[in-house]
Amino acid sequence: MSSRLVGVGVGPGDPELVTVKGVNALRAAEVVVVPVMDTGERGRAEATVLHYVPGDKVVRVVFALNERTDRGRREAAWDAAGAKVAELLRERGSVAFATIGDPNVYSTFTYLAQTIVEVVPGVVVETVPGITAMQDLAARSGAVLTEGTEPLTLVPVTAGATVLKEALAGPGTVVAYKFGRQAAEVAEALRETGRIDDAVWGSALGLPEESVRPAGELDGAPLPYLSTLIAPPRRDGGRGGKL
Repeated sequence: MSSRLVGVGVGPGDPELVTVKGVNALRAAEVVVVPVMDTGERGRAEATVLHYVPGDKVVRVVFALNERTDRGRREAAWDAAGAKVAELLRERGSVAFATIGDPNVYSTFTYLAQTIVEVVPGVVVETVPGITAMQDLAARSGAVLTEGTEPLTLVPVTAGATVLKEALAGPGTVVAYKFGRQAAEVAEALRETGRIDDAVWGSALGLPEESVRPAGELDGAPLPYLSTLIAPPRRDGGRGGKL
C-alpha cells in the first residue's frame, strides 16, 4: 500500500479552532510530526496537537523556521527533516504533519511535501485546511475582511515594507503577516496611506498572552514575530455600498 503524508492545519493557536476533520486526521495517522526550531522550545503546532493526541504519538522534527539569510543552513534543515519524515513513512505508513494556520498558506509543509515526493516513491500527499490567523483576528476584533467587490491582499512583511505600501495604496483590505519585527515601518506605511484609523493588529491569538489592539497604538516597538495586521479600506457607502 502507498504511504500517506497529510498536512493538517491546526489554526493559529486556539485548540478549539482545529476542525473536526483536522482532529480526525491527526488521530488516524500512525504518527504526528510537529515542526520545532533548533532551539527546542515547544511551538504552537505542538501545543495544539497535544490537546488531541497522546504525546507518545508526536515526533518533533527540527526545521530552520527562523532562518531567512543562510540558504545553505535552511536547505540542510529541510533535507534532514525530509529524511526523518521519509523514514517514518517507510516504517509507519501514514504521517500527519501539523502546521499552524493552513498547510497551503505560507506553510513549512509545502517544502516538506516537495522533498518527500522526490524521495518516497508512490507517496500520497493530502492537506486538511485550517483556520488562518487573519480569520481568527477578524473574529476577535470585529474587523470585516471583505465586502461586495473588494479584493483581499495578503502580504508577508518579510518581503519588505515596499510590498506592503504598494498593497495599501490599492483597493480592498490588506492583511499583513509576520510584521512584528518591522512594526515601525508598518505603522509608517499605514499613516502614509491613510489606513491606520481602521486597522487592527493581533498576536498570540487564542493564547493566554493574546493581544488584539488598534493599529493606531503602534509606537514602533517590536512585536511578536507572528503578529497579524488587518487594514480595511474606507467604507463610506453604507450597507451594501461595495456591491
